[in-house]
Amino acid sequence: MSATRRQILSRTGASVAGIAFTGALSELFAGSAAAAGRRGGYGPLVPDPAGLLDLPAGFRYKVLSRQGDPLRSGEGPVPSNHDGMGAFPGRRGRVHLVRNHENRVTGKIGVPTVPGLTYDPAAKGGCTALELDGRNNVLGERVAIAGTAVNCAGGHTPWNTWLTCEETEDRAGTNGYTKDHGFIFEVDGADPHRTGAVPLTAMGRFQHEAIAVDPGNGIVYETEDAFDRPFGLFYRFLPHKPLGGTGSLRAGGALEAMRVPGVPDLSAVQETGARFDGVEWVPVPDPLATETPIRLQDFGPKGITHAQKLEGCYWGGRAVYFVSSFARRENGSAATHFGQVWKYEPDRRRLTLVVVFGPDTDVRLPGESPDNICLAPTGGLMVCEDGDGAQHVFGVSRRGEVYPVARGAHNIGTPDAPEWGEFAGVTFSPDRSTMYVNCYTPGTTFAVTGPWH
Repeated sequence: MSATRRQILSRTGASVAGIAFTGALSELFAGSAAAAGRRGGYGPLVPDPAGLLDLPAGFRYKVLSRQGDPLRSGEGPVPSNHDGMGAFPGRRGRVHLVRNHENRVTGKIGVPTVPGLTYDPAAKGGCTALELDGRNNVLGERVAIAGTAVNCAGGHTPWNTWLTCEETEDRAGTNGYTKDHGFIFEVDGADPHRTGAVPLTAMGRFQHEAIAVDPGNGIVYETEDAFDRPFGLFYRFLPHKPLGGTGSLRAGGALEAMRVPGVPDLSAVQETGARFDGVEWVPVPDPLATETPIRLQDFGPKGITHAQKLEGCYWGGRAVYFVSSFARRENGSAATHFGQVWKYEPDRRRLTLVVVFGPDTDVRLPGESPDNICLAPTGGLMVCEDGDGAQHVFGVSRRGEVYPVARGAHNIGTPDAPEWGEFAGVTFSPDRSTMYVNCYTPGTTFAVTGPWH
């Protein structure tokens, strides 16, 4: 992604409502018929006098938390690198936010170690939990899990816990770590000590990104954001105790990887609507990757299906949707694209390419590198872009219209070479009245309210 293209969007106010993504957007929004007749968009973004967050007229934000400020619990400072996030209902109308911190062994402010909540004291990643009242006032803020590494995204469970994902394959002895990493951990935002710091090893050890749970049968779908060839895989985990509630995933299960017959690399598919029936699921030979990373393991003579930068993942209707943030031929992908959204229908064993982003040569389009995504109150989609230059949260209406929702206004570069921290962790309150979103750098959590349609 060229910075020039994003700067053009910034200068024009990113008023791109009416410009559609390529693809069958209606596929993404089934189940929110109430919004079917409404047009998307809230108008152009209004510059923020405080220089933090530009929003459409009628919207307002509240800063809930910023890196370096003291945690309300007194456990230390608010960690840096705010990433994936989930919002869960609490008692008496309260909301529990669970927020990832994608920290590595060196760099910025790590998650403070807390007895009973720390996996590996040498690791600096983890999660913090905020408790909010009905007006988004912060009632509490504390460590929810510590001693994990590179906590990127994750996902909700049907029993209102957060599965936080480590985006690393580092072993004990690497970078000073005392334990193996690359796992998923379950976090209860209301009572973190209920879940502790226990790796869900049966769900695989790889560069996890995000998950989505089928609420009907408890199968967990997982994306892998691998940086090098061969690229990541799309997985499903069949738990021994499906939908068993908090702690049930510790009972183990079977991990499988997706094989699309005749398609070794998803980037080779360029046409929206392309459909593949007869998707296969192949048992992972060694989910713990004791000798060989999973994506390099032997899946038999038919091989396995790879894709570059598999990131966002969510369940909608009767299907799971997952994002390939981008693919580059020069990186080793079969073809170049600027972001895809795929739909997998388990009942039909069918995979369909439903959205293609970009290209970045057209400044009217919202760009490339979709990362964290979620469903909006309108039944549309909210997309956090992850690239250079101006940073936005974009919405996509049920009609396929693209519109700006937020733009970072805090320049962390220089006047001559401006930079803005990417957005991440977009999610909505249980009553759908508030959008919560993180700025990655400097780590900031916002609550955005206004006339959501």
